[in-house]
Amino acid sequence: MSDTDSGDRSPAPRPAAAPHPLDLNLLRTFLAVYRSGSFTGAAQLLGLSQPTVTTQMRTLERQTGRELFKRLPRGVAPTAVADELAVRVAPGLDMLAAVAGPDTAEGRTAEPVHLAGPAELLCTRVLPALAPLVADGVRLRVAAGLTDALLDELRAGRHDLVIATHRPRGRTLSAVALADEEFVLVAAPSWAERLKEPLAAEGPAVLHSVPLVTYAEDLPIARRYWRHVFGRRLSCPAAVTVPDLRGVKAAVVAGAGFTVLPRYLCADELACGALVLLHEPDDPPINTGYLVRRPGVPDNPDVIRVRDHLLRAFRGG
Repeated sequence: MSDTDSGDRSPAPRPAAAPHPLDLNLLRTFLAVYRSGSFTGAAQLLGLSQPTVTTQMRTLERQTGRELFKRLPRGVAPTAVADELAVRVAPGLDMLAAVAGPDTAEGRTAEPVHLAGPAELLCTRVLPALAPLVADGVRLRVAAGLTDALLDELRAGRHDLVIATHRPRGRTLSAVALADEEFVLVAAPSWAERLKEPLAAEGPAVLHSVPLVTYAEDLPIARRYWRHVFGRRLSCPAAVTVPDLRGVKAAVVAGAGFTVLPRYLCADELACGALVLLHEPDDPPINTGYLVRRPGVPDNPDVIRVRDHLLRAFRGG
């Protein structure tokens, strides 16, 4: 059931006859809706049914006499009144949640940290960086996927941390820049010998007859490189698509054609000569990755350890 399927067709709430203390359970549910951006997400976070969350928000709106959320086709958007209320109640509710949080007594098994992000980055850089924490007792549950879907799952409480390829929109998630990745145009040495000089002399049109190996049919990374570096639209189709950049790299190393990859993913191949840069622009395209979490959720302390460790590892601290 979507957040707009609650059947709520009642008019805007009327001011209450007299002020009275607000129920802490209603405020707790309100904060979960505010932070998750939907009744569905709040229900999953709190272990309630969506109709219960909907009913509680109607009740709170009646008690306050103000509309708190605008119902959208997908989720809800807080009103200015909700923004003000969240600022007032969040610190106290978060303190209460911390006091009443999971038992951390000695001998109790720590909750696992649910971490998600791009498969290539997770396998190549993130998991090796977190190995010392795992050896020290941190438990991980790792999932891979595309950023928009993972952020939706984060809002719904399925993950603790998401590594995103773009900054999430809205105020329901807390994002901090993790690292920049540089994109490079590469091919195997056999192709590079034939292509580097013509590419420098004649421009990117010389690549149109060469097989392009890419992540997806719409050429997202290659299109961005063409637009940023060459100032034109990429018009050649993909010869091979592989929904994993490690597969793209393997095909290109074997001589299948050319591609655009994040430098971190092919640094070893560039160093040993298995791949060669076809072009070295003064201003290569850069993409910033973000480490994203849901603010204010009662923390498994290992979530903070993982977050801080990744920030130090990626920033060289």
